[in-house]
Amino acid sequence: MSKGLEVEFKVHFGRGPSGRRDLREGEAPPKFETPEGNVPRISRLMALAIRFEELIRSGEVQDYSELARLGHVTRARMSQIMNLLNLAPDIQEELLFLPPTTKGRDAVGERDLRRIAIIPIWSRQRLIRGHKRLIAKTATSRSESRPDEAQAQSAVSVRKRTEVQEMLRQSLS
Repeated sequence: MSKGLEVEFKVHFGRGPSGRRDLREGEAPPKFETPEGNVPRISRLMALAIRFEELIRSGEVQDYSELARLGHVTRARMSQIMNLLNLAPDIQEELLFLPPTTKGRDAVGERDLRRIAIIPIWSRQRLIRGHKRLIAKTATSRSESRPDEAQAQSAVSVRKRTEVQEMLRQSLS
């Protein structure tokens, strides 16, 4: 018997328009690397608030209540999201570029930022936001530092906390 005809070429499987697997000619496309972790919720909400504001300015959407209706959320929730626009621009930028969350909860919660967003003076917002970062840094460094350093750091954070609380009382009254 004679030898049969051999034809060789590369193939790969892909997805068709209906999601069905198809046999396709050629090399498989390179795999897309997904970054580790999730984008923090506050980053997504900040981006949404900016996009919603653009929709309102362009006239595509009339007001917050229409956005709430389209998004299937309450008007109160829409107001909470849009209040993120009241934050100082550098705080907004910081929120947009937070690193992905790989374990546990997000480092920054939207609820925490509501208290900051109601303060109309950006310099005070920055003070409070910086204070929260200081507390987070001292909390992590306390376990690594000596006890006398931890006490000194604790005294500084208590003093800062009382200053910030006093500023909050003044701005809210």
